[in-house]
Amino acid sequence: MLRNLVNISTLLFLVFVLFACTPNVDIQNKVRFYSFSYQGKDSFYTDNQLDSNEFYNPILPGFYPDPSICKKGDDFYLVNSSFSFFPGIPVFHSTNLTDWEQLGHVLDRPSQLNLDSLGISQGVFAPAITYNKLNDTFYLIGTVVGGKNNFIVKAKDPAGEWSEPIWLPKIEGIDPSLFIDEDGKAYIVHNSEPDGEALYDGHRAIRMWEYDLVTDKVIGEGKVIVTGGTDILKKPIWIEGPHLYKIKDYYYLMCAQGGTAEDHSEVIFRSKEVEGPYISYENNPILSQRQLSSDREYPVTCTGHADIIQDKNGDWWGVFLGCRPYGENYFNTGRETFLLPVSWKDGWPVFLESDKAVGLIQEKNGLLSTIEESDLVPNGNFTKTDYFDSDTLSLEWNFIRTPHTKWYRINPQEKFLEIDLIEINIYEKGNTAFIGRRQQHANFEVEVKMDFEPQKDKEVAGLVCFQNESHHFFFGKVQEKGKTYLHLEKAISGGETPGELVINQLKLIGNSKVSLKIEGKGKYYNFYYSLDTENWILFAENIDASLLSTKIAGGFVGAYIGMYASANH
Repeated sequence: MLRNLVNISTLLFLVFVLFACTPNVDIQNKVRFYSFSYQGKDSFYTDNQLDSNEFYNPILPGFYPDPSICKKGDDFYLVNSSFSFFPGIPVFHSTNLTDWEQLGHVLDRPSQLNLDSLGISQGVFAPAITYNKLNDTFYLIGTVVGGKNNFIVKAKDPAGEWSEPIWLPKIEGIDPSLFIDEDGKAYIVHNSEPDGEALYDGHRAIRMWEYDLVTDKVIGEGKVIVTGGTDILKKPIWIEGPHLYKIKDYYYLMCAQGGTAEDHSEVIFRSKEVEGPYISYENNPILSQRQLSSDREYPVTCTGHADIIQDKNGDWWGVFLGCRPYGENYFNTGRETFLLPVSWKDGWPVFLESDKAVGLIQEKNGLLSTIEESDLVPNGNFTKTDYFDSDTLSLEWNFIRTPHTKWYRINPQEKFLEIDLIEINIYEKGNTAFIGRRQQHANFEVEVKMDFEPQKDKEVAGLVCFQNESHHFFFGKVQEKGKTYLHLEKAISGGETPGELVINQLKLIGNSKVSLKIEGKGKYYNFYYSLDTENWILFAENIDASLLSTKIAGGFVGAYIGMYASANH
């Protein structure tokens, strides 16, 4: 009997060994990244050093659009749109308005933000942050375009955690903002359809609702307080991004107008009563760059979608979005967050006179930052290298859409980031295995060190410069017909379907370890590789990268650069 048991055990062991050693067993492959370095190389920063009382614009370089700001005591908090990147809505803290640290993200749990199948320029639009001193609570209201639409989340501390979303099905349209009056009553203003039929393309309205802060419910029906914009006879388009303020004797309604491209602007209305009527300022817009010469040095375009705040000295400041084109209004860096002082003229707030350009260097407000310099969001030309020696990803890293499974892991002891090769690829509207950071300069270098050996055809790993599914670059290792190559492809399409593949280079390579480098010079990118991390070999030169600009790709986001892997590219 004992002998029979031994024989059976031996047989089972041999079967196990045979199965384990059998070829063609589908084992998920992985790639390891040992470092990722980003370096800004814009000549403006090299040629223009700051004095101690100056700061650079933009204050948040790269894709940080639609800024909204609030304060509690002497602390300022700012949020931005994140569209279909996850986690959603970066939140920042400052004590002097010019130097910022990132605290985290407002929507950092999959239960708060489902971005499945959404386009990159859908997702989270124009969040607005408000502090209610009556109950010591922060409120954030925003829109998930393509999802359940408008929502509110709450927190006692902007660093989180924030509540699950309170959905607002009665509020249609986009760009909601919450205003809390001195008597404790709250109101939501937002972009909506006008009453009745639209009179022309781009005819929109600003609608107001009362909101109960106790029950977290919308009260009654909405009321249009502005239709069309500053002068409906001139057919203004896309009145949106409203913010409401009570300043001295007036309620001020500030909105974006003119669309998000070069005609973007900021306009202002005011009323003695919160529900109107709201009268347009006769010298609108209070912020625009559309009237300036396009060949000016270091232009800032598309300015608008602003919010204003008062510092402890009584001075007023405004944050707004703008773009820094490298030529012909091409910009891969997306819409960025700028800061300017706001002056008051005859009871109206004004950012700039109509003939003035947004300056990339501004004087500080005299306030000192109390945040450790090492915690600040870097500005100017900086180098930031991640050696993956922490248990969690740094806050600058984002995913494409919501990750429902964890396909990556960090080994801080051995200092590497490991990514699984999953079936979803960069051409699909899914949560592909991509971990990226914003491109924050027109001129930059990105360098990554990786270890990857493809096991079957269609397996890939490397770097991706990403604008959307049909406008991106992939530079990395692939397997084709059983051989491993270093490969560069460019995807570009004028439609909604995956873009045309343009293979610029294909080189047989045998090493599992390789370093990759991308050098951006405005419109053109160069691609390099190294087998020893010291000697760089040019792989492809002067590749037109304007497809990463919204002028070609469309949408509202800026370019991301990051690490990518797929088993089915």
